[in-house]
Amino acid sequence: MFLIICIIVARALKEFTHCYPLSIMYPSELRKKIERFRILIIGRANAGKTTILQRICKTRENPEIYNSAGEKVQFMISVVTRMMMRGMHDIENEMVFRNNPGFVFHDSRGFEAGGQFEFDKAKAFIASRSKETNLSDRIHVIWYCIPMDEDSRSFTEAEVKFFSQCDTGSIPVIVLFTKFDALYDDEFAELISKGVSRKDAEALAPQHAKEAFANGPQLKLLYNHKGNQRPPKCHICLPDMDKDGADCGPLIERMAEILNDDTLKQLFVSTQRTTLELCMRYAVER
Repeated sequence: MFLIICIIVARALKEFTHCYPLSIMYPSELRKKIERFRILIIGRANAGKTTILQRICKTRENPEIYNSAGEKVQFMISVVTRMMMRGMHDIENEMVFRNNPGFVFHDSRGFEAGGQFEFDKAKAFIASRSKETNLSDRIHVIWYCIPMDEDSRSFTEAEVKFFSQCDTGSIPVIVLFTKFDALYDDEFAELISKGVSRKDAEALAPQHAKEAFANGPQLKLLYNHKGNQRPPKCHICLPDMDKDGADCGPLIERMAEILNDDTLKQLFVSTQRTTLELCMRYAVER
């Protein structure tokens, strides 16, 4: 239904303005050329990666897993199985959600799982996919997930190594600070200690957390060009992704903004099903 609405909007605008750009294709035509939008997601264990992918695809189901030959590997990976497979997964495998097969995801665990071997494998995969002649086979964007719950706020050697040594070429990288709502508890406690009422502290904590984080050590390290020669394109703070009605709109918006290739941008906008407003706005702007 979402895709149909996008097509209707595009065609209506074309007929109304008589100036619809020839370089912009209808979603059905675009998919014949590129097929799917491909994302590499990187992060530590329990960084909330699967939850984010489910939110983006608007589903609660687990993804189907396919190997490089297109053969189904397994329908669902349990938490126990994930733990057993740490350091032994195949980054070439594709994760696809039946609810939105327009996205294909590749999963690279945080490099603490397999040390240098894991890191080298991810580097080789990124280098190889960035040079694919077929646009459909390239990695179109990289999401690097860093959880902000209490035990994981400091950057690990894995993050430092990736942003200082991994050449991602022209592939844009977005850092997702997941479980950001964990920072709300700290600010809530701080406000309470200053005599703020519980009701007001609860209302003020999210904004205080954002302001404190903006001036905190994580972003200074992330965008420090001296020690970090390959900073990300941008970052997004994602709170409450595990709750019903979770809002991943900011991530969708930033994704559309950083994609410089108009064809990829159109593919992404027509594939995402989070916000119809973005689809309509893109059609109007084009």
